[in-house]
Amino acid sequence: MPIVLDGYRPGALGGVLGLHMDYYAAQWGFGRAFETKVAAELAEFLARMDPARDLFLTAWRGDALAGSISMDVTGGGPDGAHLRWFVVAGSERGSGLGKQLMARAIEHADRVAAGPVWLTTFAGLEAARALYERHGFILSSESEDDQWRGGVREQMFMRPAPAGAPVESSHP
Repeated sequence: MPIVLDGYRPGALGGVLGLHMDYYAAQWGFGRAFETKVAAELAEFLARMDPARDLFLTAWRGDALAGSISMDVTGGGPDGAHLRWFVVAGSERGSGLGKQLMARAIEHADRVAAGPVWLTTFAGLEAARALYERHGFILSSESEDDQWRGGVREQMFMRPAPAGAPVESSHP
């Protein structure tokens, strides 16, 4: 059964949260603090997202959520668009789905935001870091801050605006 890329479908919020917990609980021991943070922030994003500017991209194999990625352009703040909730189901890792989702998100940001993109993550996610770096992200800071409450070293990656991108005026 082929992968189908889509946006929001009923149950997508729970599915994205489930994929995060499937990985981060098993691999990193993250629990309630992480789960409630992801759930609250993703719900807030979905409630306010502007479909003309923001991206909520899901990947489905049949009725099963295989992955997701989001680009928060309207709420990304002064650092540019915010890449968020990038996750691929364990059964899909190594299939190229992550590369496909990342490429679509970056294309969206370049087309809609035409500015820098940033993301937060933590040290130790080497496959993800390699993918970020292949798409032009550069580690811009690392700290002992741990917004995920999992005992990790937080990192921020920035991707500069594409060459020749117009400077975007602020939006209300």
